[in-house]
Amino acid sequence: ARGFSTELLKLMAAEAGLPLRVQVLPWQRSVQEAARRADSVLFSLTRTPERETQYRWVGPISPRRILVYRLNHRTDVRPQSLKELKGLRVGVTRDSAAGRQLIADGLRPEVELELATDDATNLRKLLAGRMDLIVMLDWAAAWHLRELKLPYATLTPVLPMDVDKSYWYGLPADSDPALARRLQAALDRIRRDGRYERLRQHYFD
Repeated sequence: ARGFSTELLKLMAAEAGLPLRVQVLPWQRSVQEAARRADSVLFSLTRTPERETQYRWVGPISPRRILVYRLNHRTDVRPQSLKELKGLRVGVTRDSAAGRQLIADGLRPEVELELATDDATNLRKLLAGRMDLIVMLDWAAAWHLRELKLPYATLTPVLPMDVDKSYWYGLPADSDPALARRLQAALDRIRRDGRYERLRQHYFD
């Protein structure tokens, strides 16, 4: 398993002197498995009031920033608000919260909105010039560009969609509180000594 959250958790476990085995599972199964094991860590979770008492929280991992992007060289595409997306081709993941918001704002599926099954498909279409903008989590944009060996600066964010939440690690509510404290202390040290920022720059360079 790769990705910023995974690599950061591996650093934290090593710093805290804790054994770690990472499993990649479908999300619903991950939630079920984590609920059965008191020593599990579920990630990445958006911390919401509804979830607050369900987990012991460690983090934050990073801000959760869903942005509207254009290709860096498309300086002709400069919407100043979500309403100004009308008349442009906008790629968004099917059944996503961002897609539902844009439809509620009046954008029409298969007219202004290009609905795809995943972010990678939207990014490929944007790079091929088949759409003007895409809506994507900034970490996802950085990850997919890295997989294509392209710099993050290939894209330019033009509008925020949802930027007021963060991603966290979640331990079961009945887990040993000392485990969460050890992981949090490890994360705090990794932030202080610069390792967190160095790891982040691997994705946002």
